[in-house]
Amino acid sequence: MSNNIEFKSPYTTTNRIKRMLWSICWTVLARPFPKSLANTWKVFILRCFGAKIAKNAYVYSSANIFMPWNLIMEENSCLASGVDCYNAAPVIIKKYATVSQRAYLCTASHNISSSKHEQTEKPIIIESRAWIAAEAFVGPGVTIGEGAVVGARAVVFKDVAPWTVVGGNPAKYIKDRIIKD
Repeated sequence: MSNNIEFKSPYTTTNRIKRMLWSICWTVLARPFPKSLANTWKVFILRCFGAKIAKNAYVYSSANIFMPWNLIMEENSCLASGVDCYNAAPVIIKKYATVSQRAYLCTASHNISSSKHEQTEKPIIIESRAWIAAEAFVGPGVTIGEGAVVGARAVVFKDVAPWTVVGGNPAKYIKDRIIKD
């Protein structure tokens, strides 16, 4: 195997410029507002950069969104403070789903079987009423089922079944989620 492999970025110059403009706009126009304050304004900014986001979805100002044009958020969904949404591929957050503080949604990896080590991308889908707890990691191609809970600091590389609770590294089934009203 040769050590002279040239890295090729998967991102075009246009993509890099768009991400730079996005970063400047979010930093200047959204970050000054604490937490979920001025949410209507933040939703407007996200929409200007191509996000498909419900007017009553919540995005905290400290959330990091890599490419807003790859973000879909339905009604009453939430990206909480410090969430890192590395959405090189689409991230879809459905109704009433919550991604808690400092969770990491990562849609990209690298092909470790290739000498070129090229980037690979797969979408993340978080179904309705699911909850990603604080500092959890959700990897590329994962679907979090409806009503499922990913425990704090869990590491998820496989789909999570609906209405279950998972936790640990790697995340494992803990129990069924039963709502008692």
